[in-house]
Amino acid sequence: MPLDASAVTAVVVTHDSAHCLPACLAAVAACGAAAIVVDNASRDGSTALAEHLGARVIRSARNEGYGRASNIGVRAAASEFVLIVNPDLVLDAGAVKALLAAAERYPDAGLLAPRIEEADGRFFFQPRSLLSPYLHNPSGRLVLPEGDCCAPFLSGAALFCRRDVFLALGGFDEAIFLFYEDDDLCRRMADSGRALIHVDAARAMHGRGRSSAPEPGRIFRSRWHQAWSRAYVSRKYGLPDPAFGMFAVNALKAAGACLTFNRRLIERYGGSAAGAWAWLTGRGALAREGLD
Repeated sequence: MPLDASAVTAVVVTHDSAHCLPACLAAVAACGAAAIVVDNASRDGSTALAEHLGARVIRSARNEGYGRASNIGVRAAASEFVLIVNPDLVLDAGAVKALLAAAERYPDAGLLAPRIEEADGRFFFQPRSLLSPYLHNPSGRLVLPEGDCCAPFLSGAALFCRRDVFLALGGFDEAIFLFYEDDDLCRRMADSGRALIHVDAARAMHGRGRSSAPEPGRIFRSRWHQAWSRAYVSRKYGLPDPAFGMFAVNALKAAGACLTFNRRLIERYGGSAAGAWAWLTGRGALAREGLD
């Protein structure tokens, strides 16, 4: 008997996401799936809005980060499948049905993902990952698929899998607050012998970078975690440590940006330098966020 959307729970992690949450949850409901919203200490009414829209809401007292909050949601789900989606991602009406059909079609799949399109018409497909050097196409030459295909990386913006497989693998690495948690999960899934499948018939529209409302210091904080997480996963998989190079280059760029009084560039390069320096001096991402 074919599976239907009642076998799927969408897990949506929010942090000041009220501006984009209605479209996301409406699309999940239109697909026939249940929704669990894990809220990372929003201040904009995201939790009340999610409850009004019919989602089950789990409130975190502090911002747990994307991967850790996703794990909370997956553990709380009771369905056979989970679909982890960003709050600024809007599924097409047939997306869940297409993902379920693909899961039955490809029994060796560990993770599946829809075709993610941007508002400007671009089609997101990443031909390589920092953590997949064992695959062909080392230069990352971009050839967009014309149908289903195996992929070296699937974006954490939308990941579909069997709940028991996700949990057996340990879910997202909870040492990571933000960035590279999806690369790491994809690598561990591939290392376990399971395939990563791009499902072309499942479509979704992504508002890149608009899952959280703007806030002071967001650029610095984001770049801090991006630099730290890159160094962390590099060590985890025996890759060359990029931290010293990231620190040196970005510290110089930050100094140059100070001469132009460009606050955005100062935050961007300063955040990257600070995250790399934190790694070099043994400071953890969770300690920075008060989660250790």
